[in-house]
Amino acid sequence: MSASRKYINRDLSWIEFNRRVLEEAEDPTTPLLERLHFLSIVTSNLDEFVSVRVAGLKDQLKAGYNKPDFTGYTPQGLTKRLAKRIVRMVRDQYKTYRELMRALAKEGVVFVKWPDLNDGQKEELAAYFHQIVYPVLTPMAVDSSRPFPLLHSKELYLAVVLRPDLTDVKQEDRTYCAIVQVPSILPRTVPVPGRKGTRKQSFILLEDLIKEQIGQLFSGYATEAVHAFRVTRNSDLALNEEGAEDLLAEIEKELRRRRRGFPVRLEIEKGMHEDARELLMEELQLSDPIDDIHEIDGPLDLSFLSRFAGSLPNADHLRYPRYEPKYPLEFEESDDMLSAVRERDVLVYHPYESFEAVNDFISEAAADPDVLAIKMTLYRVNAHSVLVQALTKAAESGKQVTVVVELKARFDEERNIAWARQLEKAGCHVVYGLVGLKTHAKITLVVRRENGVLRRYVHVGTGNYNESTARLYTDAGLFTCRPDIGEDASALFNEMTGYSTPHNWRSFAVAPSGLKPKLFELIDREIAFAREGKPARIVAKVNSLSNQSMIDKLYEASAAGVRIELIVRGVCCLRPGVPGLSENIRVISIVDRFLEHSRILAVANGGNEEVYISSADWMTRNLSRRVELMCPVYDPGLKKMLINLLELILRDNVKARELKAGGGYERVAAKEGEPPLRSQFAAANLWLWKKAAAAEET
Repeated sequence: MSASRKYINRDLSWIEFNRRVLEEAEDPTTPLLERLHFLSIVTSNLDEFVSVRVAGLKDQLKAGYNKPDFTGYTPQGLTKRLAKRIVRMVRDQYKTYRELMRALAKEGVVFVKWPDLNDGQKEELAAYFHQIVYPVLTPMAVDSSRPFPLLHSKELYLAVVLRPDLTDVKQEDRTYCAIVQVPSILPRTVPVPGRKGTRKQSFILLEDLIKEQIGQLFSGYATEAVHAFRVTRNSDLALNEEGAEDLLAEIEKELRRRRRGFPVRLEIEKGMHEDARELLMEELQLSDPIDDIHEIDGPLDLSFLSRFAGSLPNADHLRYPRYEPKYPLEFEESDDMLSAVRERDVLVYHPYESFEAVNDFISEAAADPDVLAIKMTLYRVNAHSVLVQALTKAAESGKQVTVVVELKARFDEERNIAWARQLEKAGCHVVYGLVGLKTHAKITLVVRRENGVLRRYVHVGTGNYNESTARLYTDAGLFTCRPDIGEDASALFNEMTGYSTPHNWRSFAVAPSGLKPKLFELIDREIAFAREGKPARIVAKVNSLSNQSMIDKLYEASAAGVRIELIVRGVCCLRPGVPGLSENIRVISIVDRFLEHSRILAVANGGNEEVYISSADWMTRNLSRRVELMCPVYDPGLKKMLINLLELILRDNVKARELKAGGGYERVAAKEGEPPLRSQFAAANLWLWKKAAAAEET
């Protein structure tokens, strides 16, 4: 096998992942409004991929770089292949969209066009346009005196082709072009007043309403054509952290520059007027009509479907049954969370268990007069964060509060800047991480005075401190006051905020210097056990696996006889099941109701199993360009619970897809006589396992 054929290309693997998301929208067993939600996610995912990954490839092409990567693809060859696969995916996405619109219509929910409306409906919608929409619109003419406007990335626009009213003899008989932005501040879907005697819920898209009334913006001109379009720009930040005296100011400057990033993709409505198309191509400097321009047969930007599906009234029968996270049993039975953690380690698994436990942990610490200090990392925080409010109160009450805010969290930069300023204003010590590294570790340290000595309480998580995503993502969080973990936590914060030399970690493995060597050490140990005929197995759950040396180490373990089972939600560059290379490796992916986000590692260790939770995926950026954290789970009961969870996921035969040696995925089918097992639904009983374990212990 050639060296490059040993690996699957990262970007092509990502396309396969988004294809699995699309399959959930195509799946008739998925509730109808949930299918719309998945269809929306396909668009959001693709937007980010194009604005970062495809943009990066085009950057390389502009710079004349055309060397193959470790999977054998040159930027030019990969760009061509991605373009074909994206076109195919979008075509299938809109085919599914039309199918879902037909299914919605059977449920009494319809999207209508202007000619479908009666006079009364047209009159009411025209009034809505005049009162709400018209005042927000700004027509932007394009001519010699008015230059082409700046088009914001991923915003929806209308290209308007006009002809002058020829009663004015001074006007030439030619077309003129103007651009109107569809205001994103207004709802994309506009309810249509109902017809008498029908219970149908009708909606019209905002852009369709504007199209019908567009002539009111251009008096003296006749509208020849109106078509929607959308530009995707390069959205990656190019920071010079070494030369930036003020990182916050540097990022704000780059965010302004992002708005002017070079165009990567132009999406246009099918049948766009040739004059408008030529103008956009010329002004946006798009030369390749195949790779750069995507003609869409349907509404542009289907990401609106998620909000629509979530807000549709009287439609719970078209959604998954509502799931209410359970408050963790260990804390429910205690009035004092810190005393519960003193008794034993506590593991919380979201979204089955409530993120309120994390909020309460920080809030209690903030209000406790014996707590002297709180230190925390923040990567992505929700809009109305209880945690930020608790940290603010703690600082205002005189506690030492240190927050490491990652300003470079992609597409959350502006929100994080706002949080940083609010925390600084309250008196918190705000640190923006280390130069050249993103701080991606998820950790909180609480220092409390107890009987004349200090005790450290630690929370380590696999996901962000974000209560909104904690209801949608699967993540693990460990609460502990073990002294070795507490010492490591203090040392980690000292490294992130000061000039400490690398610590001799007692429990943690920390990237960029120590995590990869620790993983290799664990894999090497399994190789040694396999050669001795002892139990040797690795089960790892990550979001992505793309680091070449990590893949090579897993190939080495497979060749030595180590049984390896990987649960990789997204990108996987490892090629499993290849004789002589990876025949002992199995890879599955779960795409289901919740986003699989937890990172868990279990190793057999010759029969004395070890389990770790981590913030890091097995990608080059996580292992070498970020501050990441891997923490052992010592409590035997908690280890067993996480191992049971991994085994449960590995037995999924409803939503699991298995990666084949050729790079494609196939659904895992139940064997004859085997009952269907959907791991996310089964894992929802996690809190019952805890209750049973607690009763057994008693």
